[in-house]
Amino acid sequence: MFQKPSLTASAIVTKGSLLTLGTLGIALMWNASATAAGDAADYPSKPLQFLVAAGAGGGTDNFARTVKPMLEETLDTRVTVINLPSASGAIAHQRTANSDADGHTLDFASSTLVTSLAAGQNPTGLDELTPVARFQSDVMTLIVNPEKYPDLESFLTHAKENPGEVIIGGTHAASPDRMAFLSFQEASGLDINFIPYDEEGSVAANVMGGNIDGLFGEISSALSYMESGAMMPIMVFADERLENFPDIPTTVENGWDLTDGNERGIFVNADTPAAIVDRLEAALKEVYDSDAYQSYEEKVNLHYREGWLGSDAYREKLEENYELYKRLLENT
Repeated sequence: MFQKPSLTASAIVTKGSLLTLGTLGIALMWNASATAAGDAADYPSKPLQFLVAAGAGGGTDNFARTVKPMLEETLDTRVTVINLPSASGAIAHQRTANSDADGHTLDFASSTLVTSLAAGQNPTGLDELTPVARFQSDVMTLIVNPEKYPDLESFLTHAKENPGEVIIGGTHAASPDRMAFLSFQEASGLDINFIPYDEEGSVAANVMGGNIDGLFGEISSALSYMESGAMMPIMVFADERLENFPDIPTTVENGWDLTDGNERGIFVNADTPAAIVDRLEAALKEVYDSDAYQSYEEKVNLHYREGWLGSDAYREKLEENYELYKRLLENT
C-alpha cells in the first residue's frame, strides 16, 4: 500500500525529485495555457448577453444596441440586451462579476461605474471586472437657457456677482454630471451649488423653467434642445472648439485644464482567461474601426475625441479617474 511521505525538516529531496516536480509544474502550466487557448478558439460557444448599466434610450443603451448587430456579425453569434439601470447600474456590475468567467456576459457601462465607486455607492470594485475596451469619450458641456444666459461671459459675471446663488443641476450625486460640476467649481473658484435629480428629463425641465441656472451634460444630449432653441451649450470641456460648434468657447481657452467627459466601455468577469479577453478585444476593435460604427459616432457627435482604448490602457484610465473623483468628492 502506498503511504504518503511526511515532509519534515529532515526529509531528503533528491535531484531527480526536483526535476520530476519541476516537470509536473511546467506540464500543468502548459495544460492551463492550452485550455485557455482552446476556449478562445471556440469563443463564443453560445449567445452573448449584454448587461446595460442604464435605462433604455440613454447614451449607454444606444451604444450597446448599436454595437449589438455589428458584434453579432463579427463573431457570428447572437446577442441579448438586458437593461439593468437599478442602483446607478450597480446591479449590472454585480451580475457581471458573479457570472461565468467565459466572456459571454458583457457589461456595457459609462463613467458612472467609477464615479459611484469613488462615492462608495458601488459594491463591485475594479478588481472584480476586467475592462475589455473603451469605445467613447463624450464631451461634457455647460448647458443653459439662452434667454437667461446668452453666452458664457454673462453666466460667469452673474455667478461672480451673486456668490452662492447659482444652481447647477445633474443626475444623482455620484454622476459624471456632478464630477464635471466639482471639477469646474474647483478650477474656476466660483461659489456655485449642485442639485441632483433622478433623471435627465427633470434636470432639463428645471433649466428651461428657470428654476436652476444650468446643467452639465454631454453635447449629444443637448442637440434636440439646441434645434428648438430651448437650451444651448455655452462651454465645452475640450482643448479646442468643436468643429460643428465653433462659436462655443472651451474650458482650456478660459484657463481651466478640464477635458473630462463621460466614457463608455465594455467589461467582463475579472477571472475571464486572457486569451478570451484578447479575442473579444480584437473583435470589438474591428467593430469600432468599421465604417458603420464610425458613421454612428459622427451622427451623434461622439467623434470629437478618440474613443478607443484597449484593455490595459482602459484599466489605467479608469484607475486615474477613480483617484480624481475620489479626491473631488473628499473635498466637498
